[in-house]
Amino acid sequence: MVRHKNRYIVIEINENEAGPSSYLKLKEPSLYACILKQVQKLHGDFGEAAIRAGFVSKYLNEHTRIGIIRSRRGPHKFVTSVIPLIREIEDKRVFINILYVGATIRKSFHFLRNYQQKKFDEYCVSLKSEEDRNELKEVMLNFESILTRIG
Repeated sequence: MVRHKNRYIVIEINENEAGPSSYLKLKEPSLYACILKQVQKLHGDFGEAAIRAGFVSKYLNEHTRIGIIRSRRGPHKFVTSVIPLIREIEDKRVFINILYVGATIRKSFHFLRNYQQKKFDEYCVSLKSEEDRNELKEVMLNFESILTRIG
């Protein structure tokens, strides 16, 4: 058996019209289909066939607007080249930023935890009550449900 090396791409999806407090109502299959369609447009049949084997949309959080995509090493370059070009998902105008590309899911979650902690600290400045802070902390920094679902 040959070990297939993967790359995990951490992305941030932002809507053009929505404010920072609104939730992102997207489904993982729509993100998958949109990226696949864009790879087909830009890299043709070769690009689509290359990424299809190990390409999975692993995680998408509507509260934090963060997603994780898994792709095989090598063809992940096709995926990372088209992600910034995506402008519409499910008839919603969006723009996508690549935050991190890692070799393991563990390192990706380590990065994600640190990134979310920084974002949490930024948002806490504007919150007045302790109740609001605890609610925001639960949404942003709770990775238990994610780890059980992915693992």
